[in-house]
Formats: sequence, structure tokens, C-alpha cells
Amino acid sequence: MFSTDQSFSKEEMKYLKLLSNQYKNINSAATEVMNLKAILNLPKGTEHFVSDIHGEAESFSHVLRNASGVIKNHISAIFGASLLESEKKALATLIYYPEKKLEMMAEQEEDLDDWYKITLHRLVRICKVISSKYTRSKVRKALPKEFAYIIEELLHEDSVSRDKEMYYNEIIRTIIDLDQADRFIIALGNLIQRLSIDQLHVIGDIYDRGPNAAAIMDILGRYHSVDIQWGNHDIAWMGAAAGCQALICNVLRIQTRYANLDTIEEDYGINLIPLATFAMEKYADDPCTQFAPKGTEEISDKDFDMIAKMHKAISVLQWKMEAQIIKRHPEFKMDNRLLLDKINFDKGTIMIEGKEYLMNDMNFPTVDPKDPYKLTEDEQLVMDKVKSSFVNSEKLQEHIRILYSKGSMYTIFNSNLLFHGGVPMNEDGTLKTVSFRGKQYSGKEYLDEVERSVREGYFSKPHSDHKRECMDIIWYLWCGEDSPLFGKKKMTTFERYFIDDKATHKEVSNPYYTLRNEESVCKTVLSAFGLNPDASHIVNGHVPVKVSKGESPIKAKGRLFVIDGGFAKAYQKVTGIAGYTLIYNSHGMVLVSHEPFVSTEVAIAEEKDILSSTVALQYTQDRIRVRDTDIGKKLLESIDELEKLLYAYKNGLIKEQH
Repeated sequence: MFSTDQSFSKEEMKYLKLLSNQYKNINSAATEVMNLKAILNLPKGTEHFVSDIHGEAESFSHVLRNASGVIKNHISAIFGASLLESEKKALATLIYYPEKKLEMMAEQEEDLDDWYKITLHRLVRICKVISSKYTRSKVRKALPKEFAYIIEELLHEDSVSRDKEMYYNEIIRTIIDLDQADRFIIALGNLIQRLSIDQLHVIGDIYDRGPNAAAIMDILGRYHSVDIQWGNHDIAWMGAAAGCQALICNVLRIQTRYANLDTIEEDYGINLIPLATFAMEKYADDPCTQFAPKGTEEISDKDFDMIAKMHKAISVLQWKMEAQIIKRHPEFKMDNRLLLDKINFDKGTIMIEGKEYLMNDMNFPTVDPKDPYKLTEDEQLVMDKVKSSFVNSEKLQEHIRILYSKGSMYTIFNSNLLFHGGVPMNEDGTLKTVSFRGKQYSGKEYLDEVERSVREGYFSKPHSDHKRECMDIIWYLWCGEDSPLFGKKKMTTFERYFIDDKATHKEVSNPYYTLRNEESVCKTVLSAFGLNPDASHIVNGHVPVKVSKGESPIKAKGRLFVIDGGFAKAYQKVTGIAGYTLIYNSHGMVLVSHEPFVSTEVAIAEEKDILSSTVALQYTQDRIRVRDTDIGKKLLESIDELEKLLYAYKNGLIKEQH
């Protein structure tokens, strides 16, 4: 507290008088100080880090439901040898998928009431343990409204009292007698899931490759506490939704490449008939071999052919639209990506960086060799119609708003620095100074300016030059050399389609991706973002960890974690696993690897969980408390302010209200 000679400035007194409207007297202020100090000593909540989900909604949903094995571990710790392994698996599955599991139990159990009684007691016991690290107030806010009072009573059962035990048993018996057991079990299952993850961090790339990105965005939109660090695939969708035509083409190219047109048509209601009609007409006799979609076991030959033609048509459109941006921005230094004018249509070759290569496809019905980047009338019509669908899709705009409201280029949370890609870096490990919109930036300042431009690109006045400039920057973030989200010298998309010589496919990464293995480099980055380099970590996604080739997700002596291990099925042959998740709880950090997820149906019917393995532990001897977190710092500031208010009350500087 403060000595009697404590004095406050005019600004401090003004603030304290405002604070006194909330805490009207000594008693209310003192009570709040006691409450906040008690909270400081609680264990910190569990943080959950995921990355590069790439449209794999089923796998993502399951990882959230089982909290990367946290719930299963709680079940084992609570019940130990008192339950068979089969009983533990059944209990875990019930928590993950209560509605569907209950339907199965109704058909299998002979004495359903007895099963309800045993199960409800077990679920309440699990709920007690998981909720014990939170204040009653926080748990109360998480409770389902319809059962809030009853669950709160059960969670604070006093087993010492015989009368109380009878009271709680009667509550459970009444729940069963009134046919409310199913609804109550569902509520408890969802509550356990909710309390198992206090904060979710998504380290980018929600979109592309997998089929259900929209379903993932629905989950994130209603999730209780989440932050998102934008990935390069996310930024492409954000730019497309803003109306950037080059990124609209890019989004459609990737969706046709992976035959995920349902995301475009069904989920977002975007009309692709103009593109399909155009493609079938212009490429009628073209097999479009290089544009055959991937992962198409379940589509017909007719659809396969149509998607391949759409894939090629939108790719050519993309290179034309990108050329317009490149020519508008010489500062991007991307003239080497202007390739349509380097094609020799007589010889069937292309000149790239002074070397001539044979092309595997020379059918370009919409490219005029004399003016290769000019859109035909039909192309312009297709582009106008598709753009209109993107900017007017209510569902797409809703999801992109979620990315803007919950997302950012990077996040600093409890001494961890989270970003999807990298920080532009020089070969010697120093942060690269980048020329951006006429000024020089590096490190944190560069990412801050980039984020500002991304927001301007979406929210600026429609059809303005300023908006177009910022949308061009968003496109640059998809594929530019100094983009923190891309991080390579160039994107060789064109070469991969049209040139068989794989030497042209190579994409050279920014030095960051090699140098981040060094502890000193990671400490340089952490310091640049204002963090303690000896007590903080970097968490990245973006580059899949090739576990099958012996690569480790842990870099720089544990100073950096890469948690892109292959959620996307397209990457799992390369990575050898199906993703990493990072857990940061009151005991420390745990890195978990996951085997591929089969399906929700198998998980429920066969009680088959994702096989998860602990890769690394960074446990602390002393349990991490709320006082050690970012929230703890804010609570300490609030305590300091309240103690000043108490001083003001006690020394007659502010009058109490009653």
C-alpha cells in the first residue's frame, strides 16, 4: 500500500474518479483486490497451438475435441487401474462425440439407467478436475445455461457430508428419471472439451488443399477464445474476398487443382458456370494433361475433364492478372515472373533467365503472342462475373471478417512469438531491411506495416486507388520475395506446369528458414519483438516437417517449434505424420505428433482415437501460475490501480458512495 504522503497527478485523479464509479466504496474495492490476488495464484490455463490445417475439418475437429490427448490423459490420471482400458476409451469417445455415442449406447446397453448413473458420476468427476484450475466465475461463464445451476452444484460437492452426498445422488437420479440424462451428458461432454483448452492459437493456413475450410471457419467463428496468425493461403483468400482479381484466380486455381469446387460453389455460393462454360469451349480438344486435378478418386471422367479444363483456363487468367500488378509495381522487382511474353510459339520453347527450355504444352488459345497479357473479351466477362460472386458472397465475407477480427501477422502471447512463415533475414543472420511503400523497415516494424496494409486492402473505400494499391500488396504477400508469409526468391508455378526440367521448379527459401536452427538467430528475432530471448519461444508453421527424413520440429535448442507436420493429406506422404500440436499448460510445454485420422465414423464406432505421441517436454519445476502470464500482468496493474483507489478513499481524496 501507499504512505500517507502519496500524491496523484490530475490525470491519475481523473482516472481514479472514473474507477470509483465501478468500485463505489472501500469494501467493494478491497473485495476486488482480494479476488484478483487469489486468481494470481491459480495455475495458468492450457494453451493449444495448431497450424496448417488446410481444409481438413474432420481431423481438426477431432484434435479440438480430444485436446491433443489432454482429455485422455486426464481420464487415465483420474481413474487409473480402477477402469479397464476399454472403459477409458469408451468414456473418452463419449466426451468427444456425446450425441452420436449416446445413440449407440441406447441400442447396446441392457440397463440404460444404471449406465447413465455410472457415467454421470464419472463425467462430473472429470469435470471437477479440469475445472479446478479456473475461478468459479470463469467456470460459471462456460456452463450451458439450461443446466448451469445443477452442474455448479455437482462440481462443488462436499463428499465429507453424508447429507450432501445424498443430495447429489438425488440430483443425478432426478436427471435420469426426467429423461434428461442424454441432454445432461451432452452438456458435460461439451463443457469438458471447453475447459480443456483455455486459448487456441491457429498458426495459419486454414484454407486450400482439403475440402472443408468453410467448416473450420465456422468452428473458429464460435470458438470461445482463439487467435489466428495469417498464413499465405489465408492471405490469398482475404485478398480474393477484397476483390483482388489475381488472387481470385489463384484461389480458383488451387481449388480446381485439388478438385475442391464444393468449397467454392456449395459453401460460398460462388457461381462457376461462366468459368466452366468458357473453359469447355476454349479447351474443347485439349486434354489439359498438366492440369489434371489431384485426389479425384470419386469424381466421374466427365467432371475430371471439365475441372482440368477449368484449371488451365483460370491459370492462364491468373498469369495475365498478375502481370498487371507486376507492371504497376516495379518496386516489387518481379519482372522475372512475366513469362507469357518469353514463349517462342514457333519453336515451342520459353526463355527463362537467359536459358531456353522446351515446353510440354503449347496450346494457348487466349494468348495473343503480340500482346500476351491482354484479356480477351470472353476472359474479361468471366473475370467480371467471378469477381462479383466473390465480393458479394455473404458467407465468404463473414468468414474473412473472422480472419480480420481474430487474426494478425503475428501474436505475442505469454512470452511466445507466433507467426506463420518467417522474418526476412540476411545471410549473416541479421534482420533484412525491406523497402515497403517508400520507407525502410525490418523485423517487427515491417510486419506491423504489412498488417496495416492488409487491413487497408479490405476495409478501404471500394474502387479507390488506395484500395487497389493495398490489394496489390496482399497479392505480393502471397508470392513476393520479401513476404513474411511466402519467404522464397520466386514462386515457380508456371514452370511446374509447363517445363519438365525440374531444375526450373526450385524455389530458394529466405535464409531465415536455415538460420532459425541457430539459437543465437532465434534470440535475435525474439529480442527484435521485445521479448526476453532466454525465456521465450518462437512457434512457426508454413514449412512441413519431413519427419520421415529425420527432420525435427524442434529447432535452436528448443527455442523454436515448427508445428506444420501435415494436417493436409496431400503432405502426409512427405511428412510421414498427420500434424503436430503444441500444448502449453501450467507444467510447461508438450509437443505432440499425430497419426492420420481415419474418420469420425470410425472414431465413434470403433472408439479409435488419433494415435498421439509426445515428442518433447519442457517442464518447469515450479508450476506456472496466472501471475506469470500476460493476464497476470494485467491483473497486477488492476490491483495497483485499486490499491491507489483505496488510498484515495482512506485519505479523503475521493468520497465513498453507498
